[in-house]
Amino acid sequence: MSQVQPRTRVTPPPHRPAAGTARPKGSGPILAGAARRAWPALALYALVRTVGVLVILPHTDRSVLQVLASRFDTTWYVLIAEEGYPATCPVQGELCRYAFFPLYPGLIRAVTALTPLSAQWAAWLIAVTASLAAAWGVYAVVERVAGRRAGIVSVVLWGLVPHAVVESMAYTEALFTAFSAWALYAVLTRRWITAGVLAVLAGLTRPPGAAVAATVALCALWALWSGRRPAGPEEQQPHGREPRQVARLVTAVVLAPLGWLSWFGWVGYRAGRWDGYLRVQERWGTSFDGGRFTLHRVTQVFTQQTVFLDSVVIAATLTMAVVLLVVCHLQRLPAPLLIHATLIVLITVGCAGYFHSKARFLIPAFVLLIPLAKPLARARPAVVCTLLTGAALISNAYGIYLLTVSDHSP
Repeated sequence: MSQVQPRTRVTPPPHRPAAGTARPKGSGPILAGAARRAWPALALYALVRTVGVLVILPHTDRSVLQVLASRFDTTWYVLIAEEGYPATCPVQGELCRYAFFPLYPGLIRAVTALTPLSAQWAAWLIAVTASLAAAWGVYAVVERVAGRRAGIVSVVLWGLVPHAVVESMAYTEALFTAFSAWALYAVLTRRWITAGVLAVLAGLTRPPGAAVAATVALCALWALWSGRRPAGPEEQQPHGREPRQVARLVTAVVLAPLGWLSWFGWVGYRAGRWDGYLRVQERWGTSFDGGRFTLHRVTQVFTQQTVFLDSVVIAATLTMAVVLLVVCHLQRLPAPLLIHATLIVLITVGCAGYFHSKARFLIPAFVLLIPLAKPLARARPAVVCTLLTGAALISNAYGIYLLTVSDHSP
């Protein structure tokens, strides 16, 4: 005679969002959890950059402020913050200051108006704060696509790239990287309005803000297009079909280019011609030639008998950037990361002029570090520490050279 088995109630497992889907909207606990995950990366980044600054000081008789916030492009940003844009330069002529985008000098001016700090101190503190925000953004992006250990390694590598000393200077690269990284994170997590706003800010910070705007707009357009495809009977309803989501995507597409286009248009208005900004850049020796200038200068490094150390490093950095970009595509990183990295590399390689600064222009292309971070994240801690220590020694030595020996803007 068969026995009746008692029924057992089966509790379904808790729902876990699939990889790549949107996480819940930001809140206090979520932000606190993100900070707890990121703090080792931020601590290590602060350590390597602090050491990178301290090793320079014994090799110069200048103060920290003079070394990091009173030279090269910083002078222009401080002048704009203190005097505004209308001015005429002896070489570049009228409208020369309009080559520099307005957000950074605007922040400097705001800080000096609200605090007793000088413009140089304000510029440096903004840049240092932005570098920490950028490091957090780099970690957030890489953690999402490659895991926590790869995120930590990527942040340390970003603090040790050849021109990493610029991340500790009153330059715009750190601020721009912060906007870029968090815009990419917003795209990956489908926070489209946030992505559009960050693209606007990036577009008001540096000329490659066009790359951030294009990345956000293209990804939003793709989400819109994919959401219009008919879903099968067993296919989950796409996010793009929700009216609110459609509105967010359209808003992101419209918002993303506004920062860059507004400055481009304003300079054109001041110059009395639509391509006024391009003309101003040409007076500074910058134009887009598709890479002929860059290829010529890289070739010179291998053909001339006498070359400078920074030229060799720039040529090697550009070559490695192209190789790593190919690897990123072969590894099929998420499309937003590939679009952003590709555009940054194309702009850097394709523009003529300022060969000595091209490694600095690649600082926002942190995505290129992911193929290096992945194997390091799987390696034994002793191996990782040895390799990163060696990289730190080389990076710090080159930073000393850039700020105490080389006459060029890093």
